Amino acid sequence: MTHPYLTGTTAPRVLAHRGLVTPRDEALGIAENSRASVTAAALAGSEYVESDCHITSDGVAVLFHDSDLRRVTGDPRAVAAVSYAELAELMAERGGLLTLREALEEFTDTRFNIDVKAAAVAELAGTIIGEHCGRVLLTSFSDEYRARALAAARRAAGGLAGADRPATSPGRGALIRLLLAVHFGSESARARAFKGLDALQIPERQGPVRVLSPRLIEAAHHAGVEVHVWTVNDPARMKELVALGVDGIITDRADLALEALR
Repeated sequence: MTHPYLTGTTAPRVLAHRGLVTPRDEALGIAENSRASVTAAALAGSEYVESDCHITSDGVAVLFHDSDLRRVTGDPRAVAAVSYAELAELMAERGGLLTLREALEEFTDTRFNIDVKAAAVAELAGTIIGEHCGRVLLTSFSDEYRARALAAARRAAGGLAGADRPATSPGRGALIRLLLAVHFGSESARARAFKGLDALQIPERQGPVRVLSPRLIEAAHHAGVEVHVWTVNDPARMKELVALGVDGIITDRADLALEALR
């Protein structure tokens, strides 16, 4: 059965990578994963926003990609070393800080793709997401973080109306096992590898290794799993990937993608 997260706009899905920051917004100092970037994605017509979460020193789950603040704010401290108030002040002129709870409660027409970036935030993120399972896809490069967050989401969703878990995409280890099963395994091995997944969110290549292939797309679709490719910013390449059978494009330029693919 298709997860509610994937019953929104018909494919190809456009997932706004860390919101939407146009060159003009960037020149104004707007940062990725900020309130302004998520608002811009929604205003551009993107139903899906991909984001990341970390935890502050006082236990607030916030939308932030890097483990430290250096690239986004110039501050060398780790996200986990600053309080919510400190981070909010640093982000005030960069589009505004957005917590995970605020994102889910305020952007009610948006479906979020949340990447859990740290062990310390996994359970909290899952608990928050558990109240909104029908419009969240939860993932992480770490299979451990993903499993912990999914378990917390299931507990939080108990008895609530709607989906009993968020949608999910595999972590790094699970993806490697899946790729091996697709290319070298039996039909039963492939079925086991895809079990419990709703989407494969992958790059076209990882270094010299080609990840995306027609065989992988075919196997995923046979298992009822969508394929979303990141991070694609060239409209011509977006169209080529959709022609290959890709179901979703994760992009920094959701505005260009929506124009090219609609």
